[in-house]
Amino acid sequence: MRLQLALNVRDIDQAVTYYTKLFGVAPHKRRSDYANFVVAEPPLKLVLFENPEAEQRLHHLGVEVLEAAQIDTALERLTAAGIVDEVKRDDTCCHATQDKVWSREPDGLRWEWYRVTDDNPATAADSLGKTCCTGPKRMESVGA
Repeated sequence: MRLQLALNVRDIDQAVTYYTKLFGVAPHKRRSDYANFVVAEPPLKLVLFENPEAEQRLHHLGVEVLEAAQIDTALERLTAAGIVDEVKRDDTCCHATQDKVWSREPDGLRWEWYRVTDDNPATAADSLGKTCCTGPKRMESVGA
């Protein structure tokens, strides 16, 4: 399990250069307007979305899990707590196929618990331009 930090960046190339230096690792996945880093220490999945018009730099937060049972456990726990916002299974988005449970905290910040089931699906090109990683409404900034 590792935390995910998803950021809106103004210039994806500059951001990739900076975060490669900061964490000492190259991006795990890179597209024209997207990059993600798998950082071993500290355990972090850093996701960058080129979104120069975003008012806030924070896009969303997440918890990446490795086992399907961990998604089911998170869904049960968040459902019991009454804070599930959305559930997506076998969703191709952000250049991967994933199972997700979304929750929205009181000030509007989105959290996702997710498991990647296919890191490089053939249908990933179909997800380009699709509103993703934001739930039912595209959030350009926290609390939007």
